[in-house]
Amino acid sequence: MNPESEVVRLCVRGMGAEAEGRDSDARELFHRAWEAADDDYEACIAAHYLARHQPKPEDTLHWNRTCLELAGRVGGERVRAFYPSLHAAMGRAHLDLGQPGEARAHFEAAADRLADLPPGPYADWLRLCIARGLRATAPAAGQPDPLRVLLTGLCERADLESLGLLLPAYLGNLHRPEDEDRLTTTLGMLHAERRLAERDQAALGEVIALRVRAAPGVG
Repeated sequence: MNPESEVVRLCVRGMGAEAEGRDSDARELFHRAWEAADDDYEACIAAHYLARHQPKPEDTLHWNRTCLELAGRVGGERVRAFYPSLHAAMGRAHLDLGQPGEARAHFEAAADRLADLPPGPYADWLRLCIARGLRATAPAAGQPDPLRVLLTGLCERADLESLGLLLPAYLGNLHRPEDEDRLTTTLGMLHAERRLAERDQAALGEVIALRVRAAPGVG
């Protein structure tokens, strides 16, 4: 992005107002950025921020869709790193509108494009957001999840060491083979320590057995 661009300057000011809790000022600054845009690239940037300050979920979806369409017009490396966030935002908008099928398609697209972001805190945060969306739109969402039950119990008992080991793999799971392998391996490591209370150790073993049976090529 060109720091000398009026659109970029307005968006930076808008983010500052946003951080200070001045949402109406932020919305006004992002709207001015939209009006100042000279091309599809600048309009895409402004639309992304405008989508975050809409009063109705339908309006949020409209601006997110506009942003995604503009990115498609620009194409190429300039917007390549935008797509994980754009699809995640579309997923959240559809979810807010009670459209889990449409939401999941965008969360899946965001997961597919996450590698386009450079490693760092932003990519880590977005991974968590995408994984949350995938959990919320999974076919089995709302049904008992043995692993979640186990984690809830560990939270209640404040077993910070076990949670510190398991939560990164669980919360960041995008259900790609490498993520599933990481989670299963992490569960196995904790099980091998054999330091949990008897009921937790047994529950952990059951979770691992379920995951192994559900793995492709098993059974």
